[in-house]
Amino acid sequence: MKKLVLVIAVSFVCLFAGSPKASAQITGDTYNDGLYVENSTGIKKYIPYPEVREADVLWKKRVWREIDFRQKMNLPFYYPRDAHQNWRRFIDVIMDALKEGRCQAYEVTATGELTDPVPYSKLMTGLNSERHQAQYDDYGNKVGDTVISIAFKPESVTRLRIMEDWYFDSHRSEMLVRIEAICPVTMRDVNDTLQMPNELFWIPFDDATRTVLSEAPVYNRNNSAARLSFDDLLYKRQFASYIYKEENVYDRSIQDYATGVEALKESERIQQEIIDFEQNVWEY
Repeated sequence: MKKLVLVIAVSFVCLFAGSPKASAQITGDTYNDGLYVENSTGIKKYIPYPEVREADVLWKKRVWREIDFRQKMNLPFYYPRDAHQNWRRFIDVIMDALKEGRCQAYEVTATGELTDPVPYSKLMTGLNSERHQAQYDDYGNKVGDTVISIAFKPESVTRLRIMEDWYFDSHRSEMLVRIEAICPVTMRDVNDTLQMPNELFWIPFDDATRTVLSEAPVYNRNNSAARLSFDDLLYKRQFASYIYKEENVYDRSIQDYATGVEALKESERIQQEIIDFEQNVWEY
């Protein structure tokens, strides 16, 4: 009997002693250089917007903002240039989603309305450009032109425009903001010294787009363990921006009637007007 108990005890010891060795085996060819295997399945859920009734909206104003990726606070939108550790550039996330059919792009219209959806193939044809280069013979005489195709470069997108609605919800008694659409922007050369923003396309900031952005992690400069997503940056407004247009009877942008410092002051005036309305509601 004692021998039987001893044999069983030795068997259990050998079984548990061999388990760590078996679990320590590496499965796969990729070496994990981190503390743990991070969640890369992209199952993070975005925070939904609250439901709004028209009867509860006491006041509303639509404004358009511009996020400049060159500002320090906005660098996570532009970097990394090469994807790694599940991090991708903002425009790369958007373009991949459009290619996979997970988002819908709309053409840029004069009124700013999202009325003309554009297929991905047509979109890429418009983003790619052509340049004519003159050809000369050995005597300097022009003999023709050569068409050079220029492929779209994601790194050329250095700004993001946002269309958003500010409104006072009387049911919740607070001022809220909701992003309605986003637009990647490149800078177009007007002459040797002047550049102008060039809107590429608009994407509605709906559930489909927010799902895509919530699955794309973003570098968190404060804590790498607390992963953020592009949806977090936009929803929680962790970006620096300025207003370049508000809805008005002329349907014009600030740059149409102000430039330089005056344009910045006008942008701040519009933002302050929104803040003042909320403060005046509670003044008594």
